[in-house]
Amino acid sequence: MPSARLVRDGVKGHLIEKAVAGGSLVRIRRRWVAIPDADPILMAAARAGVVLSCVTQARRLGLWVLDDGAFHVAARAHAGRIAVAERTVVHWAEPLVARGPGILEDSIENVLAAVASCQPYERALAIIESAIRQGRIEPAAFRRLALPARAKDLLDAAQPYSDSGLETFIVPRLAWMKVRIVPQVWIAGHRVDFIIGERIALQIDGGHHVGRQRTSDISHDARLMLMGYHVIRVGYEQIIDDWPAVQDTIMRAVAQGLHRSA
Repeated sequence: MPSARLVRDGVKGHLIEKAVAGGSLVRIRRRWVAIPDADPILMAAARAGVVLSCVTQARRLGLWVLDDGAFHVAARAHAGRIAVAERTVVHWAEPLVARGPGILEDSIENVLAAVASCQPYERALAIIESAIRQGRIEPAAFRRLALPARAKDLLDAAQPYSDSGLETFIVPRLAWMKVRIVPQVWIAGHRVDFIIGERIALQIDGGHHVGRQRTSDISHDARLMLMGYHVIRVGYEQIIDDWPAVQDTIMRAVAQGLHRSA
């Protein structure tokens, strides 16, 4: 934290220096100190004079994030030269919500604005939907901020139904087919991720679909098929790495009329 904050709270300057000399505090930069076992990511941010933002902070907040392999930080629009590590993305835009002195982690509003301007459409939408689903933002209040146009578009498209970012990807990717897609439908006592048309049940498997959960899923698939539904179940790798094959399967099912009631 800034050493000035400690002084303001009544800690004498010579005691701070003594703590640094004794190793109970670490001097990160001229006006910053930390305890030795402080979060190394926050220490790096303080050392560079930046705040954690965009997908890096979204991940720390527990939002659904598809990792892009980079470290994202934010700095004042007119900040001077900043020394950052390789694979670091610096966001220079003015924040929607002012950052107070000593802040190292951006507010959720600033995080989502950075995400909207930085990430591809689907990934940004997944993060914004995750924030809404977790109650991190209230859409009406977020909309009252001076949002950039792309953030407004993403907020307009965001829905509260997706259980994960994988599900967020489905509707935008299949909207061109002009077939009704209904998310989060309860059938036979369990949730179906999507009903396409009237009879195709599209189920999305995330990382938790193992063990007892997997057994329950298989049992439910059987009940759906006995009820006349055609089940298509796909996993993380298929949606992220092999979407054309998933789309081809759905297109062929629709072409055969499997989405229609008998």
